[in-house]
Amino acid sequence: MKAPALLGFLLACLTGIVSPAAEPASPIDIGSRRELFVDATLIDSLQDARRQLHHPIARELAIHHDAPWEGAGCNYHSIIRDGDLYRLYYRGTKLAVEEGRLKLGREVYCYAESRDGTTFTKPELGLHEFEGSTANNIIWTGVGTHNFAPFLDTRPDCPPESRFKALAGQAHEGGLFAFQSPDGIRWSLIRPEPVVTEGAFDSQNLAFWDAAAGKYRAYFRTFTAGVTTGKVWKPEGFRAIRTASSDNFLDWQDEADLTYTDSPTEHLYTNQIGPYFRAPHLLLGFPARYVERGWSDSMRALPDPQRREQRAAAHLRYGTALTEGLLMASRDGVHFERWNEAFLRPGPQRPDTWLYGHQFIAWHAVPTASSLPGADDEISLYATEGSWHDDFNGLRRYTLRLDGFVSVTAPLTGGELITKPLIFKGDTLSLNFASSAAGDLRVELQTVDGTPIPGFTLDDCPPIFGDSVDRQVVWAAAPATSDAATTVTRSLAGLANQPIRIRFHLRDADLYSFQFATENR
Repeated sequence: MKAPALLGFLLACLTGIVSPAAEPASPIDIGSRRELFVDATLIDSLQDARRQLHHPIARELAIHHDAPWEGAGCNYHSIIRDGDLYRLYYRGTKLAVEEGRLKLGREVYCYAESRDGTTFTKPELGLHEFEGSTANNIIWTGVGTHNFAPFLDTRPDCPPESRFKALAGQAHEGGLFAFQSPDGIRWSLIRPEPVVTEGAFDSQNLAFWDAAAGKYRAYFRTFTAGVTTGKVWKPEGFRAIRTASSDNFLDWQDEADLTYTDSPTEHLYTNQIGPYFRAPHLLLGFPARYVERGWSDSMRALPDPQRREQRAAAHLRYGTALTEGLLMASRDGVHFERWNEAFLRPGPQRPDTWLYGHQFIAWHAVPTASSLPGADDEISLYATEGSWHDDFNGLRRYTLRLDGFVSVTAPLTGGELITKPLIFKGDTLSLNFASSAAGDLRVELQTVDGTPIPGFTLDDCPPIFGDSVDRQVVWAAAPATSDAATTVTRSLAGLANQPIRIRFHLRDADLYSFQFATENR
């Protein structure tokens, strides 16, 4: 380097414009966790390959909210997989716009259940009165009824009387209150005062035990410019999400607004954040994006234009706002990678769709059996359908393959993913993948500097093709004779607990997740 250039380089280093090469990042210890591609944390490079967001497939209507205590305002659904029982919670209320005014009925919180996650029934619980009768499925009618959100507490030392918990409440009630239940049906306040007091709370506010972090997390509605004047919290700006943590579910601290990677500021109505059941170190959220589009030819071309105009007469947004489901992921609970493209679009135009309140995804994705005989289980998600008019609405089921939110995909000409340096535990590697009949995957293990490890190169890995949520990768030694029926599979045990990179080579294939484990786990 010539003297002037050298002098310029040194000056730039001193002023911070350019910095000398940084030390390599520490390897990421993934242990034997299942890793997905919902975020880019583990990806070092993609060549002729990309991450692809996948969209849920519409299935049957899981429940029809048509009871006298339900109606077009049923919302804020939560679903819990409890052993072989699927528990569904939701707010019941009537909703209508009449003569230019919004009319809301009495709010109650309801319970339904299913043995297959496909069709839900409403048991007669006899707990709370509605119009002179207790023959209903109502579980709560007190403070917090607007947005009650139960969860199953998985904390190891959780006492039986509080096996189920919930946060619920609105700002005019004082904030969020803490609830408990031994059976998910009979509920009581843990203490009479609210446990979180600063926020807007006019949404579905959630809490859960985060086993990976060893603490409770809460996520609740705030606004981007919310301010406290005296003792009154006033929302301003965009609908947003705030989080807090607690060791005991009553004392909450570490409050912070969520941040995002390369996402615009936009209204997020709900958040639906929780651990993904196959990889609980990953927090997945399914927030509802709220968009006010105003009047246009396209708006008038959407379903039920006359009713849309009727709603808009009470407030423009009632007729011209639209909602849809998004996907986001986090490893620390505060910073999320949010997919800006819709995860659950409003879909084909038909009655009771393309509405404000449509495609609010229920809290929690759950495993269900596939409708295809012999196929692997799948993920079920549930989203609202119909609102504002008539005496009912519903919750539709949607499905994805296991881990099927995002894949790394490449065309038949081929593409590659190389991971950042990783440390794993185990002696096998399995993939969740799908290929075409002509396509395939191969896997290579490398040293941190990118050198292929002998015995684990692409050439040692026979092409992998098919469609499986759990296919073990084979690196095979050469057969002893040309007609040998089997090959010797190399164990990964000698590479465990030391830094490596993984090179995935794909041809007309999708890779959804991978996991190191011990054989016969």
